Amino acid sequence: MSRPLHRGVSGGGRLSGSMDDLWTDSQMKDKTEKDDIDKIRSYRSFLSLILPFGFLFQDNLPTKNSVGENGLISDQFSPASTRKRHKLIMLFLKISLALIIVLAITGSFWWTISISTSSRGQIFHGYRRLQEQLVSDLLEIGELSSGSARFQDLEFCSDESENYVPCFNSSMNLELGFSKGEENDRHCGPSSQQNCLVLPPANYKIPLRWPTGQDVIWVSNVQITAQEVLSSGSLTKRMMMLEEDQISFRSASPMFDGVEDYSHQIAEMIGLRNESNFIQAGVRTILDIGCGYGSFGAHLFSKQLLTMCLAEFEASGSQVQLTLERGLPAMLGSLNSKQFPYPSLSFDMIHCARCGVNWDQKDGILLIEVDRVLRPGGYFVWTSPVTNTQGFLRNKENEKRWNIVRTFASGLCWEMLSQQEETAVWKKTSSKKCYASRKSGSGPPLCSKRHDIETPYYGLLQTCIGGTQSRRWVSIIDRAPWPARSNLNSKEIQIYGLGLHPEDIAEDTLNWNSAVKNFWSLLSPLIFSDHPKRPGDEDPSPPYNMVRNVLDMNARFGGFNSALLEAGKSVWVMNVVPTTGPNSLPLILDRGFVGVQHDWCEAFPTYPRTYDMVHAEGLLSLETGQKRRCSMQDLFSEIDRLLRPEGWVILRDTTLLIESARSLAPLLKWEARVVEIESSSDERLLVCQKPFFKRVAN
Repeated sequence: MSRPLHRGVSGGGRLSGSMDDLWTDSQMKDKTEKDDIDKIRSYRSFLSLILPFGFLFQDNLPTKNSVGENGLISDQFSPASTRKRHKLIMLFLKISLALIIVLAITGSFWWTISISTSSRGQIFHGYRRLQEQLVSDLLEIGELSSGSARFQDLEFCSDESENYVPCFNSSMNLELGFSKGEENDRHCGPSSQQNCLVLPPANYKIPLRWPTGQDVIWVSNVQITAQEVLSSGSLTKRMMMLEEDQISFRSASPMFDGVEDYSHQIAEMIGLRNESNFIQAGVRTILDIGCGYGSFGAHLFSKQLLTMCLAEFEASGSQVQLTLERGLPAMLGSLNSKQFPYPSLSFDMIHCARCGVNWDQKDGILLIEVDRVLRPGGYFVWTSPVTNTQGFLRNKENEKRWNIVRTFASGLCWEMLSQQEETAVWKKTSSKKCYASRKSGSGPPLCSKRHDIETPYYGLLQTCIGGTQSRRWVSIIDRAPWPARSNLNSKEIQIYGLGLHPEDIAEDTLNWNSAVKNFWSLLSPLIFSDHPKRPGDEDPSPPYNMVRNVLDMNARFGGFNSALLEAGKSVWVMNVVPTTGPNSLPLILDRGFVGVQHDWCEAFPTYPRTYDMVHAEGLLSLETGQKRRCSMQDLFSEIDRLLRPEGWVILRDTTLLIESARSLAPLLKWEARVVEIESSSDERLLVCQKPFFKRVAN
């Protein structure tokens, strides 16, 4: 029996079968149709939910009365119908997805503009910080992963660069438009960087060890002529003699003005028995402007006084170069238009012996800078023909200049203690009442409380004085005398705002005492032998005076300096606080040390071949964590310029950075060895020694 056809059969087809069969078939058919209708309705409901515009296509959906062109009911499960439906569904999904994206973007836009201005700023800055950190991390990863492959071996500089100091180029500064003394100031730019190795002079010799090297230096090691040695200059320049290939400094020779008598005279003018009593009077650190060749500081060093020489760049006969060659603290600087790179209240005494500064000029602004860096109760000593009152009958101009300086000093709350021959001594007030009791117009105004007096870093000279606004305003006589001054108490530590406690300084001191003992055992060629070596292993210890001039590139709290002195090493340390980190320089200076702030993407203000040892703990981590303007190779080439032949470099940092630094050492022709500190530590030491390359004489 053949199956019945569906309704709507064209033509008069013949039906066969019994009525029961037809009735049963009709019931099944009606049930099937009902189920189909229910499915279609459910399908429509589903599409109406997921497709917002599904109603536009309802005519294309199968219905009970949908009839094909041939009069047959369209089969909703036919291949052609299924493909068409799938195409429609995909079209619906695409349109829906596009609408969802549009709605999301629109909603996000309206949400964004509804945020307050401060919130937008926080989100923007947060995004920028994340972006900058990402860039920094990528740069660091790229530099560390490529290692020495991205750098080339550094070539030797030309002969003209053997005494070259970047950032101090008077002729170039004149071309740039600087004048009226500003051409002698420090001006750094991209062109000041020097990516080559500075060779020593042809006849260079390793300096004599301390203390012999204080009084005798090799002529070939410095840029000076015989005429400059023999000519008279400042008071301290006259205390030297030329002997074949050496320069001897005879400070106590009867042939010259004795620096000992001069120092004794200053002590008596202050009211002391002699210069040995400076310590008891609160004097420990001295800034010597235009120091000659350092004889004043050399004499006071034996009295436990630390004198920092500051003088302008000189192409030949440099005061700074000869002072450093003698193993005494010195750095380049000038007092024309910019402040000293020291915070306020940095020195106990400021000394100027025929230093070439015209203190009566520029409306007293130069004396204001002296007042800024001079501690309360500190002394200003000026030796000059201008101060010689006995010569005023012959020189009225000097008398006029003297009266200008004396009047202005009074307005600064300085008390003139004494005037003898060519020397005058003032004492800065230690009373906070003086500034309030000044008559109107009698002196420069007080700076506002918002004025930054702690981090000048070569800022322009100011016309106001700090007065007593600094939390460090403490008279020198009220400070603990040296060496007790180096151990700050809890009250003193809190004023620096570094979040320190006395136990932090104590722990730092213990760590550095141990580190110095280990470091010293590494200053031997044995470190470069094939056998493994760790700090503390028994080896012949180098002599106490193996190094003299030490540079700490990231001094933190001055712990390395303190530990070296505690260990009895014959050194002085230039403590450098990077501008990229916290400013702890006021703390270091108040401990009785010397130091300066510096940006290590710029050249340090000194001559080549200055230091016997360069030390840095955590500097690489600090610099790579910042938005850098220079590479690690730039930093290392500057270290090489500062380092004397056969000098030492000791770096402590993370293992990754130390390994990266080690890969650069051969490019600078250094011998290097990585030393393990502790098995559980992620830090390593890198110990390097600069070889002595001799220039061939022409």
